[in-house]
Amino acid sequence: MPRSIPSIDFRLATSADQNERQRFVNEVGDALKDIGFFALTHHGIPKELIDNTYEQCDAFFDMDEQTKRMYLRPEMAHQRGYTAFGVEHAKDNPAPDLKEFWQSGRPYPLDGTVPTYPQNIWPSAHVSGFQDVTETLFSGMETLAHHLLSACSLYLGKPEDWLSNMSTEGNTIMRMIHYPPLSENTPEGAVRSAAHEDINFITLLVTATADGLEVMDHDGTWIQVKGDQDAIIVDSGDMLQNLTNGLFKSTTHRVVNPKDANTRRYSMPMFVHPRNEVDLTPHPDFVAMTGGEANYASINAGDYLHQRLKEIGLI
Repeated sequence: MPRSIPSIDFRLATSADQNERQRFVNEVGDALKDIGFFALTHHGIPKELIDNTYEQCDAFFDMDEQTKRMYLRPEMAHQRGYTAFGVEHAKDNPAPDLKEFWQSGRPYPLDGTVPTYPQNIWPSAHVSGFQDVTETLFSGMETLAHHLLSACSLYLGKPEDWLSNMSTEGNTIMRMIHYPPLSENTPEGAVRSAAHEDINFITLLVTATADGLEVMDHDGTWIQVKGDQDAIIVDSGDMLQNLTNGLFKSTTHRVVNPKDANTRRYSMPMFVHPRNEVDLTPHPDFVAMTGGEANYASINAGDYLHQRLKEIGLI
């Protein structure tokens, strides 16, 4: 029988029972140490909010190409606003991904401080409810991400806020992805999202509107991740793998083309990033736990992100 990714109940994290909270820590850490992915159930993000956000996505992506391109921001490496169909590709794969997307992050501080991450833009002139629903979902997902980073920190034997402190005021991004129906002119070798690993600390993926996500197992086979309206898919990214010297895995995954070319698909990942100045050099504790040799580069998060954005065609 094919393997599936682990399923973890978020209610354990908020339980009054210390043993259940520790069980949550263990299950999160074990999953990221093994396959690098798990499905988080009973996460508390209202389905109505998710549905409302997808409705706003529909309204935006159904606009004509000229209007959508008003929100292109290549000068900021597409880190905010709209990215057109076929711009991004996976690292080491020149074929364009068959998707378009919108990206937004946390708002700028109200005290006038200018942080290192870009300022949001919004399509309010064309989709009036887009900003409100997106910011509400972003806030709920970021709170959830802090719980997960706390569990990771405790599993690693660090203070509960160790990883959360690194991501405070980081360039965390919510991405709304639209995979349109396939056309007859689809380039050879192009897929909805070619095999890749995520760049960041952790990713929280709101359940997509159609199947297609696959995760590579240890033996190179692909695990199909079935759509589940009640789950958020969580995975660890390259930056966390770098910091933990591979103790936590950044696992290859992809979104395959549908059998029915007329099927469209939406998904909404949140990519949780540390601040640019955070040092991702493999921590000595985890070097000792993984064979005694540093297997990854000494680099800070800002340089890591810049390097990867060049590799995937956004710079």
